[in-house]
Amino acid sequence: MQLWLIRHPPPQVAASVCYGRTDLALADDVAAAAARIRPQLPPHGPLFTSPLQRCRQLAAALHPAPQSDERLQEMHFGDWEMTPWAQIQREALDGWAADPLGYRPPQGESVTELQARVYAFVAEVRGAGLERAVLVTHAGVMKVIVGLAQGMLPQKWMALMFEYERVIRVDIECP
Repeated sequence: MQLWLIRHPPPQVAASVCYGRTDLALADDVAAAAARIRPQLPPHGPLFTSPLQRCRQLAAALHPAPQSDERLQEMHFGDWEMTPWAQIQREALDGWAADPLGYRPPQGESVTELQARVYAFVAEVRGAGLERAVLVTHAGVMKVIVGLAQGMLPQKWMALMFEYERVIRVDIECP
């Protein structure tokens, strides 16, 4: 199965702020972003999107009937959401650094929980027999899927970086 992964355009938030599930508006014109991205996509097939507006708006500009799926949302940073990284307690960040897969920010989710829900989405799409699909999503979700497709260890895929509006095509082997 071929997946085209698209990271949403830049949201209206300062670069120094922790955000994940916060439903932020886009900073730029979605039509211009869609025009830049559209030539990189296959001409037909389903498009799945995170329900957060920064993805949903782009998905609607790219496809006549995008399908929203909660599992494509960014990691939930809980109480850290919309807090400048510099204001998050050092002990909390050290706890996350000591256990990057298992640490859960207060009221949030762990990377392992993010990975499980993304894997469940991919398994469902594969199980539906789709040959290709487009996903408008977030950097965290893209990291998980690229790691799965390339058989990377978590330390490698967690370090991946994706720019806004980046399109990546990956092949997921079907069992």
